[in-house]
Amino acid sequence: MMKGGDSQQVLVHSCDHDTEGEVTLAMPSGKKLDHMGIQVKFFGRIDMEAGALEGRPHYDFVSLSKELLPPGSLFDTRTIPFNFRGVEKIHESYHGRNVAVEYFVRVEVARQWLPPITQEHEVLVQIPGVEPSVNDPIKMEVGIEDCLHIEFEYERRCYHLQDVIRGQINFLLVRIKIKHMELAVIRRETSGEGVAMSAALQSGGAGTVSTTGATSNTSNIVTETQTLLKYEIMDGAPVRGELIPVRLFLKGIPADVTPTYHAENNRFAVRYFLNLVLVDEEDRRYFKQQEIILWRKTLG
Repeated sequence: MMKGGDSQQVLVHSCDHDTEGEVTLAMPSGKKLDHMGIQVKFFGRIDMEAGALEGRPHYDFVSLSKELLPPGSLFDTRTIPFNFRGVEKIHESYHGRNVAVEYFVRVEVARQWLPPITQEHEVLVQIPGVEPSVNDPIKMEVGIEDCLHIEFEYERRCYHLQDVIRGQINFLLVRIKIKHMELAVIRRETSGEGVAMSAALQSGGAGTVSTTGATSNTSNIVTETQTLLKYEIMDGAPVRGELIPVRLFLKGIPADVTPTYHAENNRFAVRYFLNLVLVDEEDRRYFKQQEIILWRKTLG
């Protein structure tokens, strides 16, 4: 329900749910409001930060309108139901650093010679996915010639948002003095026109574990890299043949973890990476990134 001045509850809807509710038009006793019509509108919008999409800060992929009352006068409080049925919601709600995907209902009271009276209420939309039919394990060998050789393995490449990432790290050759090892989960948000081309050019094999903001070589493409979680999985120097287990609960990440977005509407992409970092006694850092695919299993 929408009432001006009241706190708003934001409910989570699946992409198949109808958007329905009531609009309460509250009038003080003895007052009258002349209006040029009252409408309720439903929007699905990709909203970009200034600079990420010059000249077009937002794009409406859903824009619907229904008349609640024709032009006339309002003398008392009225409550009018509304329903937007069968609206296709192709994107999941998302609130990032430089881009947001929002669904919202707006009520507009048009007035002659005066700006309209408006009230908005956001609707959160989540889209349950389907488990990928191909979900092979991740196996990689990395190292420095004649100094370090590591083999790491994760059970799968794709995980749902309540999943557990399991794996192990095997030290095949150790000739440098390692102080400790860290594992981080990184989110990389890319936004701007032509983001699909930018995502295709990114190798995913290099990056940083710190939160940074940078502009890529592609015009108007902005990339934000954010560390969501980092923890130490080894303390002290390993020996050849040592196995380090990895067990990471995605549900325990304090940040709002979303599914992976693949160049949505060619305007933004959100990708997730596991970043393995080794630090030696001279504080030199050796790291390797591996992209993982996240998907939503249930609402919530």
